[in-house]
Amino acid sequence: MGADGNWERLLEKAFEAREHAYVPYSQFRVGACILTTDGSYILGANIENAAYGSTNCAERSAVFSAYSQGYRKEEIKALAIVTEADRLTTPCGACRQVLSELLQPDTPIVLSNRRETAVTTIARLLPDSFGSEDLQESKNF
Repeated sequence: MGADGNWERLLEKAFEAREHAYVPYSQFRVGACILTTDGSYILGANIENAAYGSTNCAERSAVFSAYSQGYRKEEIKALAIVTEADRLTTPCGACRQVLSELLQPDTPIVLSNRRETAVTTIARLLPDSFGSEDLQESKNF
């Protein structure tokens, strides 16, 4: 999986996760799935809340779950994010910031809407991101 671009099982699991989305307001279902280096699949779905700021996106749900289970960025082989939208859906700004810290810069991020699939990375989605190394500079004052 991966090097040859065969993401079929990862995408299948992400579309499975999409079915568990809780979206009473937007009706916009998103599913995510992480593949770990030990072959585990960790699912995430978007979960909405009437207090919109409390909503959690599918990719953050999956990544937070992976970290909660003890995985770290070096053990995340790939992340899939799926919808049924007319065009491919990329992570929102908040998710890009989270992913920039919790994934390796070159971890494949596989996007699909069943009609098309594309592979990118967080380094491409959020170049020049703000991270922990930026916080270290402030300690020099």
